[in-house]
Amino acid sequence: MKLLFVADGRSPIAINWIRYFVERGDEVYLASTFHCQPELELAGLDITPVAFSGSKRPSPASTSRPASSRTLGFPVPIRVRTAIRHYLGPLTITRSTKKLRAVIERVKPDLIHAMRIPYEGMLAADGYTGIPLLVSVWGNDFTLHAPSTRLMRHYTRWTMQVADALHADCQRDICLAGEWGFSLKRPTLVTPGGGGIRTDVFFPPEKLVEEPVVINPRGFRAYVRNDVFFRAIPLVLEEIPKARFLCASMSGEAQATQWIEELGISHAVELLAPMPHAQMADVYRRAAVLVSPSVHDGTPNTLLEGMACGCTPVAGNLESIREWIMDGENGLLTDSTHPRRLAESIVKALKSKDLREQAAGLNAKRIAEKGEYNACMRQVETFYQNIMRKV
Repeated sequence: MKLLFVADGRSPIAINWIRYFVERGDEVYLASTFHCQPELELAGLDITPVAFSGSKRPSPASTSRPASSRTLGFPVPIRVRTAIRHYLGPLTITRSTKKLRAVIERVKPDLIHAMRIPYEGMLAADGYTGIPLLVSVWGNDFTLHAPSTRLMRHYTRWTMQVADALHADCQRDICLAGEWGFSLKRPTLVTPGGGGIRTDVFFPPEKLVEEPVVINPRGFRAYVRNDVFFRAIPLVLEEIPKARFLCASMSGEAQATQWIEELGISHAVELLAPMPHAQMADVYRRAAVLVSPSVHDGTPNTLLEGMACGCTPVAGNLESIREWIMDGENGLLTDSTHPRRLAESIVKALKSKDLREQAAGLNAKRIAEKGEYNACMRQVETFYQNIMRKV
């Protein structure tokens, strides 16, 4: 197959997916919306910036993005950056379309796969030429981004109307896609957004972790309530003084440092620097509990990675998360906006060895059944072929 991906080429999620087709021997092209240097033997790489993404330069691979970036040439906090992109980002789409169309005309792919609605899917839909277009929905595309502004609503609906097929990481988003204009008669597929879990990398430790170590792998994102997470830490320490907290991709974050100082919890918290994606597996295996305090989400890849490594998940009680976690069976669902409730769930998970043993067994089974990388990507391969036959 000759495939053109429109994606953020810095993203470990996108690269994990694209690598499968490179290694399979397909002719793979990438139109990246951000400057990147992926370690892939691509047939071609083009940079097609949109929504101010051209202002960012490549950074080491990590499991999350930094809390601030230079969206307009100076440091911008993540919530402000998100708002700017919501209001102004759609205005850049038409200008960026010309470059993507030139790539499409040169490559003449059999299939175009836009990995995420804003802004890769929007860009690909605006540049639609009749070549089959598959769009992936990532996490909060519908629940956070789509309703944020009039233009975001317009371009999300337009993208769903144009897309020939849809991939999502949770069934909830297939249902929401129908509400945003996607015809559910068209092909759909639900698999993890990063292609699945590589179980040769993400696997549990030989013995259940006994130490009260908690990991928050989400980094700083507009939809993750890290303020609640840090405020919950002193409450956990009241019950379990020896508890320790690992915070992925938060080293050097001024806001995290400020919270730690204000709450007096420096002895219990380790802010980790960004690290290569696969290296995170060793970090997960140090932890007994994983915390994902989000208020918008699909199926977080970090959640699945932690589950595969034996961590008991404590996550926000969201419809998409309930597709993977049954409260009290293979993890705990809680209120991500309430420090006391989050703390109570963390304490319960740390104190209940029976729950953690049960969760480890059930989660290993779930990953094997519906999240293993090679099995998931074989489904994707078949899905691609079906799309090309039907369009």
